[in-house]
Amino acid sequence: MHAYRSHTCGQLRPENAGQEIRISGWVHRVRDHGGVLFIDLRDHYGMTQVVADPDSPAFKTAEKLRSEWVIRVDGKVRPRPPGTENAELPTGLIEVFATSIEVLAQAAELPLPVFGDTEYPEDIRLKYRFLDLRRERIHKNIMKRGQIINSLRRRMVDQGFFEFQTPILTASSPEGARDFLVPSRIHPGKFYALPQAPQQFKQLIMMSGFDRYFQIAACFRDEDARADRSPGEFYQLDIEMSFVTQDDVFNAVEPVLRGVFEEFGGGLPVTQKFPHIAYRDSIRWYGSDKPDLRNPIKMQAVTEHFRDSGFKVFAGMIAADPKVEVWAIPAPKGGSRAFCDRMNSYAQQQGQPGLGYVFWREGEEGGAGPIAKNIGPERTEAIRTQLGLGVGDACFFVAGRPEKFYKFAGDARNKVGEELNLTAKDRFEFCWIVDFPMYEWNEEEKKVDFSHNPFSMPQGGLEALETKDPLDILAYQYDIVCNGVELSSGAIRNHRPEVMKKAFEIAGYPESVLLEKFGGMYRAFQYGAPPHGGIAPGVDRIVMLLCNEPNIREVVLFPMNQQAEDLLMGAPSEVTPKQLRELHIRLNLPEA
Repeated sequence: MHAYRSHTCGQLRPENAGQEIRISGWVHRVRDHGGVLFIDLRDHYGMTQVVADPDSPAFKTAEKLRSEWVIRVDGKVRPRPPGTENAELPTGLIEVFATSIEVLAQAAELPLPVFGDTEYPEDIRLKYRFLDLRRERIHKNIMKRGQIINSLRRRMVDQGFFEFQTPILTASSPEGARDFLVPSRIHPGKFYALPQAPQQFKQLIMMSGFDRYFQIAACFRDEDARADRSPGEFYQLDIEMSFVTQDDVFNAVEPVLRGVFEEFGGGLPVTQKFPHIAYRDSIRWYGSDKPDLRNPIKMQAVTEHFRDSGFKVFAGMIAADPKVEVWAIPAPKGGSRAFCDRMNSYAQQQGQPGLGYVFWREGEEGGAGPIAKNIGPERTEAIRTQLGLGVGDACFFVAGRPEKFYKFAGDARNKVGEELNLTAKDRFEFCWIVDFPMYEWNEEEKKVDFSHNPFSMPQGGLEALETKDPLDILAYQYDIVCNGVELSSGAIRNHRPEVMKKAFEIAGYPESVLLEKFGGMYRAFQYGAPPHGGIAPGVDRIVMLLCNEPNIREVVLFPMNQQAEDLLMGAPSEVTPKQLRELHIRLNLPEA
């Protein structure tokens, strides 16, 4: 027999009854029922109940066992007595009567329990992550992550993509986030950077004559942590294709994501044909470029209904500034004063002056509420008709310049959807956000800047760059969104050097900067670059959605904390003076 096991702890079934077996694992818990000891023995594959009574030669050892000790058990498989079966366990119809138990490793007193799913402080969980990962939910999440990555790989290969590996040590480039820098020992004063993404390399792969690239790529950005973003590092399904249009990219990516979500989504419905929503429309309808389409509410502009109206607050704003608009947030079945007052209080908690509203009641002409009284039944009825509302419904209003209030309006839309149970929880709703602006105004630096990806092809090409207001130029850029979570950004790339030169010039980067920061790719453009495009869905966020977890930490093996510290390994850490001398580095630390 094998030194440690003839079977795993998830393998034994009634057909093994009567067999002499050997299993090894961790003591999950020990229960004493009237002198008979029941040991739940756990390994990677499952759990088996081991029984030791005073007649068993293993009983004295069994009495000493504690949680998370590692043991080897020899024994005989037998059916569980009638009425003691456990239908929730695959091994729940059998038990192992122990004839021998050997302790392979003892465990000290546990800083957090493995049994159960009690929530513990983050610092404890991350410092003892090896224990946290033994817990059933986290263990299953990590296994599911591996299965999802395998499925992504298989689906990409089946579509004719080939996996390449790109460098980890590369040059620093201004791609929107801070780089992690690595000092060079043999080139004093110079630094490598860890790649924020394989962006330039995957484009160079296309210019090298390869056609369909993908990679499960590690990316590194010195950014603050968020629930849906790990500090430091993350993984993405990096994709690039040659001789493609935007629709070709969509047609390649949709079946991969749809298939993975159908495979691992627990049977929940998945969008079959992902709708395309222009960035401008997404902002106006949903108050976000990451709309949660499980919420059916779509905002509309109702500015004209308030122009020269009796509601002087809005009418005055509209008269004073031609850029002021009034947006309506429909609230089906929200037609009660109590709900409207709750939403008004919510707005004030968000730092807003309030949230105007109208609601409609049975037998009441026009609508109810202060706004309805001020604008009159005719205008109120026009708003109700435009929004398709009726008795028992309500509507909320936000006014001002849209660029200043759209985020709050989007949050209020989400709040209404949640409060009225309009947002479906049992489905995966995908969409493409398209037609992003090529440029945006950087208020801090008082200049035009890239809004999305500097390597994107502007719609209209060089002519648009030379003749249009930069803020009016759209790009072949797109995001894919699921349930309000942005999974990826992508673009059809700018492959023509004269277009790239002009695009960077508009954003304030002269050709010298282009050569310094992106010289390799810019030179490659001079020697025949194919039209190409790609995308990079975030693996961590895909897994987070499919595991129904609110935080990426729950689906990553060894995450950092919110302060970008690895509490398990003690990173970042100080290094020795010798190491610093070898790197020609002298520390200039801030004063305490």
